[in-house]
Amino acid sequence: MQLDELYAVLRDVKEGAISEDEAINRLERSPDWVWTAMDPESTLLLVIDVGTRTLAMAQRVVHQVVGVCASGCVPLFLTDGLKDYGTALLTHLGDWTQLERRHDQGPRPKPRWMPLPQLLYAQVVKSSRRRRIVAVTHRVVFGTMKAVEQVFAARGWKINTAFVARLNLDIRQRVAAVGRRVNTLCKGEDGLRQQLALFQTYHNFCLPHASLRQPLSQPLPTKGTGSAKQWRPCMPAMAAGLTDRVWTLREVLLYRVPPWPQPAGV
Repeated sequence: MQLDELYAVLRDVKEGAISEDEAINRLERSPDWVWTAMDPESTLLLVIDVGTRTLAMAQRVVHQVVGVCASGCVPLFLTDGLKDYGTALLTHLGDWTQLERRHDQGPRPKPRWMPLPQLLYAQVVKSSRRRRIVAVTHRVVFGTMKAVEQVFAARGWKINTAFVARLNLDIRQRVAAVGRRVNTLCKGEDGLRQQLALFQTYHNFCLPHASLRQPLSQPLPTKGTGSAKQWRPCMPAMAAGLTDRVWTLREVLLYRVPPWPQPAGV
């Protein structure tokens, strides 16, 4: 599981009036950060939310991630160097642990809230100078480096946040409200949320990914003199087993969503 956040420049910050570094400093307390969480194997976008870059928002995002995971599932988490992720993960994936005595005499140590033994969490910390990345370090917060590397060894991967970084680029390209150097800046949080909700559905159900394509048992002939079709398109929802076909945007927009449960007495 990879998590990240990107900022959305609203009309309060004029484009080009300040540098990007200064804009980030000003936007640290802005309510308009886009938070994302994805599964790098299926590229399924699990959570996309908008809020401040604070511990409370990190808690909210991790709560949503844990809510969509199967019971007992504790995935390996990868993020940037934001320290609030560690606190949020410890809150949701921790338990009271009775520590052993260090001495034969004296009171027993009080129970402490400790991460679950199966929780693995690593950070990719990037150092930049003059808007260029000059160093990248890996930091294991929960678990051990050996345990993290064993998970990646089965897939030939290394510790990285490249998948969620590529997803953020897709968001900037397809959601006008968070695009760079555009004249369609978002003018409010509600509009941004609506655009992101549409993008999440389109990304998961309508947009085939070349890395997820599946080989056909038998090549299918195409019209004209073109070569036979050898691959079946696949999008994240298919790779995650949520559907068995690629949806069209028309089907998504016309899909009848069941009524949301109303509280008693309404």
